[in-house]
Amino acid sequence: MINKTIRSNHIAFVSSDTEEARDSLTVLVDRYGMCPPEDADVIVALGGDGLMLQTLHRFMNTGTPIYGMNRGSVGFLMNEYREDDLLDRLSAADVTTIHPLLMEAVDQSGHRHNARAVNEVSLLRQTYQAAKLRISIDGRVRLEELVCDGCLVSTPAGSTAYNLSAHGPILPIFAPMLALTPISAFRPRRWRGALLPNRAVVQIEVLEAAKRPVSAAADHTEIRNIASVTVREDTRSECLIMFDAEHGWDERILTEMFRY
Repeated sequence: MINKTIRSNHIAFVSSDTEEARDSLTVLVDRYGMCPPEDADVIVALGGDGLMLQTLHRFMNTGTPIYGMNRGSVGFLMNEYREDDLLDRLSAADVTTIHPLLMEAVDQSGHRHNARAVNEVSLLRQTYQAAKLRISIDGRVRLEELVCDGCLVSTPAGSTAYNLSAHGPILPIFAPMLALTPISAFRPRRWRGALLPNRAVVQIEVLEAAKRPVSAAADHTEIRNIASVTVREDTRSECLIMFDAEHGWDERILTEMFRY
């Protein structure tokens, strides 16, 4: 719980560019007021999961929690949209701290790129050629050659997103773990990935990089033609996300686990 009473004119609103989200923004600002984000007790994001990820990145390490209301499609990271009782909902909401992943990528020219991911770091082949990857954990090679469309490293927060679509495991939000999941593995075909402690450092090297180019993405930031990627949890960075107390993140994840 945020442990403070949220007042009108102490909320900042952001919205996606859809007509539905913009209309909701107008209604809520007229009703509850609006202040600059740097002065806000809470940021209310109106849109879908994509907007929520963008907002979490934008306000990372500011100490300001983000409360989403679904004006998009899936909305797994969002709360139900309602115009009434917003101040009471915000005051009673549960706050979860998320530590993002830090991706350090080296491209084929030797340039280094850093980016953070709330959901996952994913590697994907760029052409019709399957990717060949070598995977090391904490400096020790664990998979000499993975032939695949790609692979990803997911946080618990992202385990119900791309990771789940790739048949990776769903992780409880407070589990001190990461999911390492292959995407359409060809060889070894039966390898389904691994569960790793969140302190693990994952290094992925691209084999035959010139012939089989691979891109790496940390949420919305993509680096193309990579040679290697190192992924670790960034314990020095954090995002704060809010959910209604009656339908918190634990409940959402349990619901996904029993969905069929």
